[in-house]
Amino acid sequence: MPRRIVGLISDTHGLLRPEAMRALEHSDLIIHAGDVGEPSILEALGQLAPVVAVRGNVDQGAWAEALPATAIVDPGIYVLHDVKQLAWDPATAGYNIIVSGHSHKPSRTERDGVLYINPGAAGPRRFRLPVTVARLDLETREVNFVEIAQGK
Repeated sequence: MPRRIVGLISDTHGLLRPEAMRALEHSDLIIHAGDVGEPSILEALGQLAPVVAVRGNVDQGAWAEALPATAIVDPGIYVLHDVKQLAWDPATAGYNIIVSGHSHKPSRTERDGVLYINPGAAGPRRFRLPVTVARLDLETREVNFVEIAQGK
């Protein structure tokens, strides 16, 4: 059965909120776009669905070195931590979805047929940005952002 619902999370920085776990339930796959913070986060997410994770700029240590800097998920989905590091044209390379994190700002934009998604930050609140994860429906390309924390 092909994957349909992909849970997207990033910038947990060592904090996996129960609300994030609830929001990612029933995902066929979970993508963590870096700044994981602790390997236990990937283990916990793996109890919900298979996980693809990339290393972020704060991920350090042997466990983090084992994470790739980028990942390809199925044909067409490219994952990296900081979209500003993307120095080539995804459309020309055959990718139609780019998943990234780093900025802590949830966003969905489309350029030249390529969908760029940043699920926002799911860890400790930074700045005045919302604490979010996202759910991507691969069939419709609909992205739903889920705010998982009010206040701190």
